Amino acid sequence: MTIDQVAARTEPVGQQRGTARAGERKRKTPLRRRIRLSVTHVVLIVVGLLWIYPFVWMLSSSVKPNGAVFAGLGLIPTQFFFDNYTTVWSDGNIGRAFLNSVIVSVTGVIITVLVTSMMGYALGRKRFPGKRILIGVLAALVVLPHGYTIIPVVNLIFSLHLDGNLFGIILAEVGGAHIVQLLLYAGYFSQLPASLEESAMLDGAGYFTIFSKIYWPLAMPVTATVIILQFIASWNSFLIPLVLTLSRPDLQTLAVALYSFKGENLTNYSQMSAASTISLVPVIAVFLAFQRYFIEGMAGAVKQ
Repeated sequence: MTIDQVAARTEPVGQQRGTARAGERKRKTPLRRRIRLSVTHVVLIVVGLLWIYPFVWMLSSSVKPNGAVFAGLGLIPTQFFFDNYTTVWSDGNIGRAFLNSVIVSVTGVIITVLVTSMMGYALGRKRFPGKRILIGVLAALVVLPHGYTIIPVVNLIFSLHLDGNLFGIILAEVGGAHIVQLLLYAGYFSQLPASLEESAMLDGAGYFTIFSKIYWPLAMPVTATVIILQFIASWNSFLIPLVLTLSRPDLQTLAVALYSFKGENLTNYSQMSAASTISLVPVIAVFLAFQRYFIEGMAGAVKQ
């Protein structure tokens, strides 16, 4: 008889039972974990399919004749009708509207990144009286509806006589506070070590040099996040471009041009789906280009 067998016989009965139960729980734990993970995966797959269904339906409708869009529930067309894309691009003025949207969105992103990064640097790195109150007020203003400011913005654009060109739309889009982008930069810059700034000041670097050559290059994750947020906001903006282009249809952005497919008595859903598919391509491309920094930028900016 071995020493382990002797020890097992000499153990109290209660301790032996506790050991047996612990071993049984260990055997059950992997099974419960697998069941829990399987249920989680099933739920997430169902939610994912429900989430992606409208996009798949839009892609399917874009290659169908207009009369076949609501003819059945099938997502795979019996016949692919790619003429919708060529028609909306040439006859539907989508090509011109696409170019207008690119100009407005790209220029708006550049201006927003430059302005909010400098403001965020000052707000995140400098100490001044009432700083916490200012941040609290800015955070509270996030919930202010965008439409509430449309009247003063439009009046300002008309007063400056900028309603007849794309620069007026760009100025109206980027003229807001951009509080979310500002707070993202401020939160990120506030976490960077002060030793970088102190070393640069000892070397004779000025305020703008420290920002542009030291701190701003380190903020690439937040910059990528701001680019994504601002590009999507400018690309999908509808109200401001609609008001400012009522008398100039040639200046319409893509979001406004899509509205023209909805008629009073008839709506061409197949061509609208084709134009909507075209409008999604730049958004997806921008997100894929910067998505590796997106989560890092959001997580780094909210840590305090």
